[in-house]
Parts: sequence; structure tokens; C-alpha cells
Amino acid sequence: MITPALDVPTVSRGVRIGYGVGSFCTATYNAVPGLLLLYYMTNFLAVPAWLAGLVVAAPKVWDLLINPLVGRWSDRTTSRLGPRRPWLLAGACTLPVAFFLVFAGPPLTGVPAALYVGGCFMAAATAYALFEVPYKAMPAEMTSDYHERTSLLQWRMVFIGAATVISGILAPAIVNSQGDDGTLGSYRLMAVTIAAVLLASMLGSFFGTARAPMTGAPEPDGGRLRDQIAAARGNSAFMWLLALSCAQMMAVSMMLAAAPYFAAYVLGDPKATSTLFAALVGPMLLTMPVWVRLAKRFDKRGAMILAALMFGVGTVAALATPAIGAWYAHVMLLLVGMGYAGVQLLQFSMLADVIAVDAEETGKRRAGVFTGLWTAVESGVASFGALVFGGILSLGGFLESEPSRPVEQPDSALTAVLVGQAAVPALIIFLSVLMTLKYRLRPAGAPPPAASA
Repeated sequence: MITPALDVPTVSRGVRIGYGVGSFCTATYNAVPGLLLLYYMTNFLAVPAWLAGLVVAAPKVWDLLINPLVGRWSDRTTSRLGPRRPWLLAGACTLPVAFFLVFAGPPLTGVPAALYVGGCFMAAATAYALFEVPYKAMPAEMTSDYHERTSLLQWRMVFIGAATVISGILAPAIVNSQGDDGTLGSYRLMAVTIAAVLLASMLGSFFGTARAPMTGAPEPDGGRLRDQIAAARGNSAFMWLLALSCAQMMAVSMMLAAAPYFAAYVLGDPKATSTLFAALVGPMLLTMPVWVRLAKRFDKRGAMILAALMFGVGTVAALATPAIGAWYAHVMLLLVGMGYAGVQLLQFSMLADVIAVDAEETGKRRAGVFTGLWTAVESGVASFGALVFGGILSLGGFLESEPSRPVEQPDSALTAVLVGQAAVPALIIFLSVLMTLKYRLRPAGAPPPAASA
């Protein structure tokens, strides 16, 4: 239970915007590889679908080690810039270069191409961890008020929505600018453009959070990383929140990986990737104030259940797309997008609550360890979603190809695309609803959860 805060410092609008702009990095980095990397490897580098899925997933195993370490290091950092901001700057200096190299398109195909992309993607994952882990730890240290954190993160979600729309539309548009299915040159141009967006966003957040308040930030804890990870694992609210977040991220990552295939093979229009993506993330820009009000009206737990149900219903309904048409797919993804907006906002707000309560109860700074574990596991699950979708494609008989040698896919492969895009993600999202029932953290004075939960 979260005790009410007294004399809570107000986070200024300038700091909220400065913090939020960093989400252009997190949203863009998660969206673009999730949307294009698998397709890029199978259709441009002639990498088999199962191996391409493994390449996307394998570097994320490294996250399980590096993310908690970065979190721990940022917890222990003392500098005139604060404990988190030096790490934001380190990420800004390394991620844009590594991201470009992932899509640089060397003259390789098959296994050599897979090894090259895998190595560059691992470097990008390391650079991203330097920024993301400390960045996600900051909201819990900016304010100690339960609902103020939701309001603060509303700004972040608005930037996530804007960045996801821009990157999800811009990146495929650049790729398709030199032909309906793109070229290696168009992928390089996309990589340069997105790398510039990443750099501007990360530097903007570094400078924009210079005046961010710090509430109740004790001296860094001197315990071992292993002990702090064990403490985080013993926090039941954190573990249930992590479980439902992973389920939701798994569903989202499968849908992102499937989107280019869904557009090309179910809708018959590769360029529809951009409009499908806009339908998914567009509601994030418009529905954030609504979800903030719903979180206050029904508490965050109840609002999360509502958001996940909307997400799941829209996803399963998309299975009817082949019988109805492309317009129907876009309408269903609008419904999914409304639920996805609430899920994203509430995940991060609830995580900040868990971190703040831990600091209040233990008197130790462990925000970095919590967010390090969170991002490591979540990132691994996200990449596992691409791996699972790649496996579904392989089971469906999907044929890899190069632009110079296009192939006609069997009907079983088209069915596999639909299953990976809608059926499996819907099942996972409904499972996350059951997980949400186990989350019990709430503000002081709120009525206890129903006994049936």
C-alpha cells in the first residue's frame, strides 16, 4: 500500500517535456527493428525465417546480464549530473551508430548475413541499455505521489505515441520509397534517418532533465547486485507486474514482427504496413487523458484490466480480415490501439509505484536494479515474440527470398501469418488479464481488491 505523500514537489512542465522527449528513443528503437528487422533478413538477405527469428532473439539474452548491471551502476553513480543522466549521455554517443550498422546491408546473404546482423544488433542492445535502464528509473525519483506519477508518465506516453506513429510510418515509407518492397539502399537511408532521430531524442532528454527533482533519494545501497536482484524477486507486486508486462509485450512484439507479412500477404499491399501501424499507435496520442481519468476512477488495476480486454478483443476480431477486407483490419487495429495506449501508460506508472514503495520501505536506492531487471526480461520477451513468429512462419512453410528472386508463398504460409498476427497474440493478452488480478498495490485509503482476485 502506498502512503500519501506530504509536500510533494511539483514536476515542472519543462522537466516533463524534457523527460518525455527521451521516449522518442525508446519507442523508435523498439518499433523499427520489431517492425522491419525480421522481414529485412528473410526477404533481402535470404536468411531462413527460423534463423532470422533467432538472430532477433539471441542478442537479447545479453540483456539479462547487462541491463541489471547498468541499473546497479546507475544506482551507485554519484556526479554533479545526478545518478542517471551520465548514462543517458553514454547511450546517446553509441546507440545511433550501432543502429545504423544493423541495417547497413553488407554484401552478404544467408548465414554470414545473419551473423553480421546479430553482432551489430547485440552492440545496439548494449548501447540502448545504457540509456533505457536509467531513463525508466527516473520517474520514481521525481515525485512520491501515487497519481502524480501517472500524470508525469502521461507526457511520456504522448511522446511515445508521437514517436511510434512517426517511426512506424516514416521507416516503412522510406524503405518503400524505392519500390513497393524496398531495396538495400532504401534500408540504409532509413537507418541513417532513424539514427538521427535517436540521437536528437537522447540528447534532448539529457539536457531536458537537468532540473528534474529528486525525492527521497538516499545514498546508494552497498549490498551486492545478487542480493538486490533477490530482493526484487521477493517483491510480489513487482513480479506480478513484470509477468503481465511480459505477456503484453510478447503479444505486441509478435504483432509488430507480423505486420509487414500481414500487409504483403493478407492485405496484398506491402505499403499498408504504415497505415496499419498508424491505426495501432495513433490512439495513443488521443486517449492518454482518458486513461489517466480511468486510472483515478477505477484505480490502475481496474483500468489495466479494461485496457487489456480492449486490446484482446480487437486482436481476435482481426482474424476475420480475409473475409471482410483491409478497411476492417484497420478498424480493429484502432480498437487494439486504444487498449494498447492504456496498457503502456499503466505499466510504467505501476512500475514507478513499485519502485517508490520499495525505497520508502527499505530506505535504499534500488530503482536501477528494478528497471534493469524489468528491461532485461521485457526486452528478451519482446525478441522472443519475433522468434516465435519466425517459428510459426517456418511451420507454415514460408519461403525465404531475395528481391531478384521473388517466390510465391503456399497457402499454409498465409495462414501462418494470420495465426501469428492475431490468434496467438489474442490468447496471450487475455492471459495477461488474469495476471492483472494478482496485482494488489494501491494508494492508502483505497478499498482492498475483491476477494475473488
